Amino acid sequence: MLSAEHYRQILDNSSDVHWMLDCDSGKLMYVSPAAERVFGFNPERAQQVASQLLSELPARLEAFTSGDSTQRHRTREAEFEGRDGVMIPVEIESTLVPDVGSGAIRLVGTVRDVRERAEREKQQKKFASMVSHEFRTPLSTIDGAIQRLEMTSGNADEATKKRYRKIQTAVDRLLELINEYLSPERLASIGRKRQADEISPEALLETAAEAARSRRQAITVQALNMPQWLRCDPQGMRLCLDILLDNAIKYTKDNIAIELKASKAAEGGVEFQVTDYGAPIPEDELNRLFEKGFRGRAAASQPGSGLGLYMAKAVVEVHGGTLSVENLPESGKKFRIWLPIAA
Repeated sequence: MLSAEHYRQILDNSSDVHWMLDCDSGKLMYVSPAAERVFGFNPERAQQVASQLLSELPARLEAFTSGDSTQRHRTREAEFEGRDGVMIPVEIESTLVPDVGSGAIRLVGTVRDVRERAEREKQQKKFASMVSHEFRTPLSTIDGAIQRLEMTSGNADEATKKRYRKIQTAVDRLLELINEYLSPERLASIGRKRQADEISPEALLETAAEAARSRRQAITVQALNMPQWLRCDPQGMRLCLDILLDNAIKYTKDNIAIELKASKAAEGGVEFQVTDYGAPIPEDELNRLFEKGFRGRAAASQPGSGLGLYMAKAVVEVHGGTLSVENLPESGKKFRIWLPIAA
């Protein structure tokens, strides 16, 4: 069993700022050394910052002592000035705790530096805006053209009019998908720890394979020693697999088999593999394959914008994982998605 000193050492060496405040006097009873390391707070400066923690305390304390348990825990966001004078976004978690001995109520909590998270969310929104723009621009051109064709097709035969309507319906559907899946808010939510979405890894592979089999029948699925459920963003992971399967189909001959596998990863976490036995990727292109807008020599005869693999890699990285590719010893290539998810 850990002693009070052991707990103190844990708090003292944490990268978060831990603190305890007396609700009656408003005085800090404890602030961990991280306050000095991260924010440059000396004891006097820390007490000044404590006033920010007291701003809503009287009403909260009154409600808590009256039996409102919802006031016990609270999380809010704020900004503190750092050592270099730059404002640092923080997340403040606090809990009202009655002292067993004296009956006095203490406010204890954590101040967490969330610069990395804020920057990640900023990049996610930037990425989502870029992807949305890249898709909308050609779709707007198609949309305008097909509307003009429909307006001027009074003398066209019924088969031609039907084709126009099918194109318009497809454009509308793509725009709906962009609004639903490629909005900044949607992509920013992928991979967040508090997201409750789960999916069966075998079902994920089977669903992706089934959709692709209309273009290539020889797609096999294998899930080895996987749990029944994985916590992730199903839509995001499905998007990644769809992109990898689409590439495998486009850049191999019709008789080439494609394998989808899921298994526990040797380094921990789980991995998904999309393997084909077609032509390898030229060595000078391997390191550029996931760059935005990059299209290799094999893509010269295929339509595309060079955004697919770039987008797939971004979605995997939002989950905290990696997307990599390697050529097989004899022929073919293997794309590997690794996720730091306990299996």
